[in-house]
Parts: sequence; structure tokens; C-alpha cells
Amino acid sequence: MDIYNLVSFAGIFVLTGFAWVLSADRKNMNWRVIFWGIGLQILVAAFIFLVPAGTKVFLLVNDVVVKILDSASAGAEFVFGRLAIPPGQESETGEKSLGTILAFQAFPTIIFFSALIAILYYLKIMPLIISTFAYVFTKLMRISGAESLVAASEIFVGIESNLTVKPYLAKMTQSEFCTVLTAGMATVSSNVLALYVLRLEPQFPKIAGHLVSASLLAAPAAVVMSKIILPESDKPITLGVHIQPFYERETNLFEAIINGANAGVKMIVGIVALLIAVLGLVALVDLVLSGIGGGINSALGLHGHWSLKAILGYIFYPFTLILGVPLADVGQISKIIGERAIVTEVTAYNDLAAALEQKLLQYPQRSAVVATYALCGFAHFASMAIFVGGISALAPERTRNIAAVALRALLAATLACLMTACVAGTFFTQGKASILFGD
Repeated sequence: MDIYNLVSFAGIFVLTGFAWVLSADRKNMNWRVIFWGIGLQILVAAFIFLVPAGTKVFLLVNDVVVKILDSASAGAEFVFGRLAIPPGQESETGEKSLGTILAFQAFPTIIFFSALIAILYYLKIMPLIISTFAYVFTKLMRISGAESLVAASEIFVGIESNLTVKPYLAKMTQSEFCTVLTAGMATVSSNVLALYVLRLEPQFPKIAGHLVSASLLAAPAAVVMSKIILPESDKPITLGVHIQPFYERETNLFEAIINGANAGVKMIVGIVALLIAVLGLVALVDLVLSGIGGGINSALGLHGHWSLKAILGYIFYPFTLILGVPLADVGQISKIIGERAIVTEVTAYNDLAAALEQKLLQYPQRSAVVATYALCGFAHFASMAIFVGGISALAPERTRNIAAVALRALLAATLACLMTACVAGTFFTQGKASILFGD
């Protein structure tokens, strides 16, 4: 271990303390949740990064995800031809890739993974896996069964995981709503995870394994941060009770595939619309900031370019320091982590890939690994609106209560993502860098 591992380890508790300072009730801490939530993350990370068997499992998971992605690209190549061939690869007929084209290479995998998850639901495999994780969370952290179920479900699926607790939403407490929102924004769904893998794999060969690992760590981290930011002041009706996921099962396998694929298409449309709107608005804001900043710089004799990304980079600079990112790379990584709050994790991962391609990082292995975990979540304003709207549609009578905790949940989700980065940074060492990075 080196100094950066110690900084990452200390960062776990610095972030916990920061969340406590911002807590709605600093005297009402559930120490069992905090202890087991952090403990579960450390146990999972130690198994993956330190135990030889855990490293083998990590590498196996990475290879399986990559093989599944190769299968996913077959359909896209049939429909879009050379446009769908990932950069640096060739088709079976010898056609070479035209380079990185997000719409034709990454987005089609969302359809494939949505259909795959639908199949796993139909075969009752996914409900069993989710129920097992939920049981562990309920018994160890002693939170409500509904919270555990959503947190466990968010490891694998996105906003649709809220359907698993649809019968309980109307009677949830404020703290439960905060946890449900936080779990949604602190994690990523398996279908969009494929998008990040395709973009980063050429520069970061073992990215798939790290994204799966980050998803596992994010669930308990979300519960910890949520319960610190907004502690439970009431008694949930499912407190300590293990409940089974609620879901509507299709009548046959083909219906499941069709519905899953259609859900993937809807998600792609949503992502595309979001990226076009948000990136356009950010460009407009940057134009205004550049004009204002240029005048101020001229008047005061200052230098530097004013932009939203630069401002967010300054805000997240101290947080990036405590993640254990090497000092030489903190400036670059803080901008990437900071921009996620506005332009979504899709753009942030794209910029991380660009930084690796252009060799802008002096310590690419450690910096990229820590940044990957920090970015692995829907912790941004657009996602907050989506989750609030989605849950409110399932429990319209509780819309005011859901909206009231939205900003606190976004804060908790952001801190949860940063905590998973600290946990990963604690155990990522130079000795295993080549194995876990893929060089």
C-alpha cells in the first residue's frame, strides 16, 4: 500500500463526516446502518482486490460481460453495417470500424441488455437474485424491507426497480423515499453499463469488471449516505421485514423479449433527448460565462477560460483529493467528476475515455479506476427529475413528499458514488494494477 491508499481510506470517513454535518438530524444516527453499510463495501472490495479467488471472479465477470457485449453487437452490425463496428475492430467479412459512433455502437446494446434482463425476470432468476441481496441488507443493516428491495434491485436495473415496491410506496416515510431516490441515483442499470464499457474498453480493458464491482458497492453506500443525510424519524411498516419483489410477469418468453426491447428503445430515446438538450444548454451557459469571464479577465489582468466544467472542477477539487487520486491528475479528474452533476455520466465517461486516449493523465491506471467508481451512478439533476417523476407516477398522492427530499437524495447519491471510489482506491495497488486495469 502507498500514501494514496491511505488517503482513500481516510476519505471514506471524511465523506461520512461531511454527510453528518449536512444531516437533517445529527443526533439521530443509526450506527448499525453506517457500520454495516461501510463494512459490506470494504468486505466486497477486499475480496475483489486482495483475495486471489476474488480477483479471478472479477476477471471472469469482466470477460463474461465483454462476451455478452460481442453478442449484442451482432444485431447492431446487421442493421447498421460498418457504422456499428466498435473502434479498432473488424467484422467477420473484414470490414474495418469507422471509429467511435455512439448512436450506432453503444446505444443498440441498451436494447439487447433490456431484453436480456426481461428474460431473466420472466425465468424468475432476477427476482431470486434481488431477493437474496435484499435479505442481506435487511438483516444486517436493519432497514425496511422496501428500502432493501429497491437498493438490491438498483444494482441490476434502473428506475423500473421502483415497481418492485409499488404496493408499499403510498405508506413510505420521508426517510424511505430519500433512500429510494438515493439508491436510484447512486447506481447505474445494467443496460446502460454496456454503453460505458464500449466507450472505455479500448483504453481501459478491464472496465466491465470495475463497473459491476461499483454497482455492488453503490447499493450499501447509498443506504449509508441516505440514512445520514435524512435519518429515520418514523417507523416504516416493513422495518426489518423481508418482502418479496412485486412485478408483473409476461405470459410467455417472446412477450418478455418484445417488452424488454421496447423498453430499451424508450430508454435510448430518453438518453438521446437528454444529451441533446443538456449539452446544448451547457454550451449556451459556457458562451455566457466565456463572455463575462473574458471581460473580468481583461479588467483584472487575469488568465483562464471560464466554463461550467471549470467551475464544477474547482468545486469538486477537494473531494477528488480525498478520493486518493494522485495530485498530478486531480485537476483533470475533478473536472470530469464535477461535470457529471450537469451533463450526466455518459458525457463524463466519454471525457474520461478522451483523457486516456490523449494521455492527459500522469497516473492513468489509478486515476481511471478511482474516477470510474466515482462516476458510476445517475447522480445528476436530470436523473433526479426522472426518478422523482417516475416514483410520483406510481404514488401520485405522495408527490409532495417525494419532491421534498429530492435535493437531499441527490446530495446523498453524489456522496455515495464518491464513497465507492474511496473504497476502490483503498485497495487498488500497483502490485495488481496491470491485472485489474488490463494493460
